[in-house]
Amino acid sequence: MPPSNVGRLQRVALREVWKHEAQDFTQWLQNNIDVLNESLDFNLVGADRERSAGDFSVDLVAEDEDGGTVIIENQLEKSNHDHLGKLITYLTAIGAKTAIWIVSDPRPEHVAAIGWLNSSSSAEFYMVKVEAVRIADSAAAPLFTLIVGPSVGTKEVGEAKKEIAERYFIRKRWWKMLIERSAAVSKTHAHITPSEHGWISASAGVRGLSFNYVVMQDECRVELYIDRGKDSDEENKRIFDELYANCQGIEQAFGGTLIWERLDARRASRIQYTRQEGGYRSPEEQWPEIQDKTIRDMDRFEKALQPYLKQLRTIG
Repeated sequence: MPPSNVGRLQRVALREVWKHEAQDFTQWLQNNIDVLNESLDFNLVGADRERSAGDFSVDLVAEDEDGGTVIIENQLEKSNHDHLGKLITYLTAIGAKTAIWIVSDPRPEHVAAIGWLNSSSSAEFYMVKVEAVRIADSAAAPLFTLIVGPSVGTKEVGEAKKEIAERYFIRKRWWKMLIERSAAVSKTHAHITPSEHGWISASAGVRGLSFNYVVMQDECRVELYIDRGKDSDEENKRIFDELYANCQGIEQAFGGTLIWERLDARRASRIQYTRQEGGYRSPEEQWPEIQDKTIRDMDRFEKALQPYLKQLRTIG
């Protein structure tokens, strides 16, 4: 038989325990911050009530063991956009690095928002669910449960996102400069919008063929990309083969060896030339020299291929 002295945990309405959020719950939490610590992965060592944050006041401002400022926003009801906005506003106004949002009923969209903030910012955000429980006729006790907080994984994702964003910004600046400089040599890419990606593309004058600039961290490439779209595998390979049949004449006109990539396992094919003398990770003062060399490569590349592209136009 099961033991008869095991009680059953019962939930108690929060407003039966703390009738007023600011006057009762916030004051209780200030005096019992160690209870909250049990649900966190760090310790708070003190808390002050109603700290000013511009025209507003933060429920509690505490410190962690390293002396870092932590804000706490309490909400004894279902989470809402207003309190999420307050949390971010207070964090910024106080200059804190950690924010804790205590709610009685966390909405899924706000749980997701806190997760996103952890992966997208340098601050740390915690959402903690608060409940009141008792066994039989015992006094009600608080129960804090961590719903979402920062982790090594979310920080790694955040760093990766920042790195990607930085890479996009750098490449867009690279392309803006290259497009402006290329206009003095060729009009092919003069009206292309700068891209955040690793390439920019302009029509080669034949359907499905494009002249592309490609930039990587430490090298640049010019290429003719051959892709007439869905179900064009055989047509793409036919065009490539016709150009490859003139490989010697094209390379002689270009003044160097090209890389011919039929790419049999893929739909598209390409012809390219790569210069391994720097890319978008090179010091920015070196960009003009690197870009000018690449622009000259593209000019020679276009001129070498154009006579053979004209022949393709007559074929279709």
